Amino acid sequence: MAIDTVMSNELTSSEASKEQCVSVFAPASIGNVSVGFDVLGLAIKPIDGTLLGDVVTVERAANLADEDSLVVIGAFADKLPSNKEDNIVWSCLLLFNQALTKAKQSIIKVKLTLDKKMPVGSGLGSSACSVVAALAGLNAFYAKQKNFSFDEKTLLKMTGQMEAQISGSLHYDNVAPCYLGGLQLMVPDSEIISRVLPGFNDCYYVMAYPGIEVSTKAARDVLPTSYTRADVISYGQNLATFVDACHRQDKAQAFSVLTDVVAEPYRTNLLPKYQQAHDYLTAQGCLAVGISGSGPTLFCVCDSEQQAQVFATWLQDNYLQTALGFVHVCQVDEVGAVEI
Repeated sequence: MAIDTVMSNELTSSEASKEQCVSVFAPASIGNVSVGFDVLGLAIKPIDGTLLGDVVTVERAANLADEDSLVVIGAFADKLPSNKEDNIVWSCLLLFNQALTKAKQSIIKVKLTLDKKMPVGSGLGSSACSVVAALAGLNAFYAKQKNFSFDEKTLLKMTGQMEAQISGSLHYDNVAPCYLGGLQLMVPDSEIISRVLPGFNDCYYVMAYPGIEVSTKAARDVLPTSYTRADVISYGQNLATFVDACHRQDKAQAFSVLTDVVAEPYRTNLLPKYQQAHDYLTAQGCLAVGISGSGPTLFCVCDSEQQAQVFATWLQDNYLQTALGFVHVCQVDEVGAVEI
C-alpha cells in the first residue's frame, strides 16, 4: 500500500512537472518565393523528419525569488549575442509581458531555452523562427498555467513587431508562414494580415544553404530605390498570375512565372555560385529555382522526390562552401508552429 502511494505521488509530481514546461517548434520558411517580394512566404519541412527551425522551451523559474532567464543552446548558438538583452527571444519576452500587463494578467517569472537549430543570415527565416517559437511558446505556457492566451491575430501582430525591430521594416513574409504554416499571401489590411493560398503540396523543395552568411540589411542595401515601369508591370503580372494559378491548381502556369524581377538581379553578385547553380538546375528541368528570402540559401522546386534527391546531391557537391552548409529535400509544412 505504501509503495502504491509513493508511485502515485511520483506520477502526480511528474505530471505537474510537465505542466510547468512548454516547448514549441517553429519551421523554416521561404520568404518572397521569388515572385512575391515581401508579400509571399512558404513554410517548409524536410521529408526525413529533421527539425529545420528553432525550438523555444518555456518553464517556470525554479524559485519564486528567481528572475527571468534565457539559455541558448544548439548548433548555431555561438552565432548569437552572448548578452541576453541583445537576443530577440528576450525582446519577445519583454513584449509579451507588456501585453500581459495591458490585458491585466499577472506575470510569471520564467526560464526560456532557445535551441538555435537555424543558421543566422541564411535566408530561411532564422529570426522569424526564434520570434515565432518564443511568442507561441509563451502563449502556450500561459494557456496551461493560467488558462489565458492571446488570439492568433494578436500573436501574429506581435511577431511582425519583432521582425520589424530586427530588419527595420514591417513585413510578415517569414513570420506568417512560420506561425501559420502553408503558403501565405500578405494583404494590405492590418486586421487580416495574411491569407493562405492553395499551394502545390505534392512538389518537393530542395533547400541548399551554402554555409555563408548574408545579412538581410546588406541584401536590402543592394536593391535600387526605383524601378522601371516595365519591371513594375512584370512584377504585378507575374504575382497576379501566380496567385490565380494557385487557386486553379495550375502547376505549370504557377511555376512558369516564378521569376524575381525585384531582388534577384541585384543580389546574385552577393551569392557565389548561385548563377551557375540556377542555370544548371533550370537546364536539367526543375520547375523553378530561386533565392530563399535574401539568401544565400537556394531553393529548387521539383515534381518528384527522385528528381529532388538527384538535385540535392548535385547541390551538395557544387553549391556548399563551408562545413556549416547543408541540403534538405523538403515539402510544404502545412502546420507551422507546433508544441512538441
